[in-house]
Amino acid sequence: MSHYGLLKDYRFSNASEDIRGATLYGANDEKLGKIDDVIFDHSSGDIAYLVVDTGGWLSTKKFIVPANRLRPSTKHENDFNSDLTKEQIESFPTYKESDVESADKWKDYEGRYRSKWDSGPVMHREGSDRNITPTTHQMQGNQSSLRASGDVSQSGSTATSGSRNEDAVRAASAPTGRIIPAGTDTVVISNSAAGIGARWDTFQARLRERRKEAAMGCGTCSIGSASSRDPLKKAV
Repeated sequence: MSHYGLLKDYRFSNASEDIRGATLYGANDEKLGKIDDVIFDHSSGDIAYLVVDTGGWLSTKKFIVPANRLRPSTKHENDFNSDLTKEQIESFPTYKESDVESADKWKDYEGRYRSKWDSGPVMHREGSDRNITPTTHQMQGNQSSLRASGDVSQSGSTATSGSRNEDAVRAASAPTGRIIPAGTDTVVISNSAAGIGARWDTFQARLRERRKEAAMGCGTCSIGSASSRDPLKKAV
């Protein structure tokens, strides 16, 4: 079972491999804040969320972003971008660092947090990385997006709005090679983050390698306990 925690004061030997301190930009290149920490699975080292410090524009000061909603900034070297707006962030439930330390509190928080994403314009079916709802470009008849989802005929003419929506939903529900339990129709946020960029990939790889060190001292799982430490790193 997954158990999540924060990096907090843990530091890598090579500071350049750390994404903490990088700036996160939102929609229309609006500065949202600095990446302050990450919430990761102690058992795998996989990053589930970023913790962003707004610097003061948000009353609660910090908010979280699912890792798979991140991408490299095309305008700011070594920084990142998401499709969030400040208005969306203000609608999120208040993030409290202490909630991460309690499995029950974190489960409750994730449920409330996910509900804000589920009601947004793009949703994902559990076990799939395909969108259930069509994107804005698809709704407006963007040719390349529509062609990718099968909404444009060979002659280049677009389908009606109703058929576009139906085709987009049908395409999202098509098999992807993943096994989804029968009857499963839950809308969730996928925390799978791939193809974000070299800086992210390096950081994620180092965290996976050193997850036991990073989780050391955790009082609610055995990953960072003394019994799970690498025997080669014991003092001599």
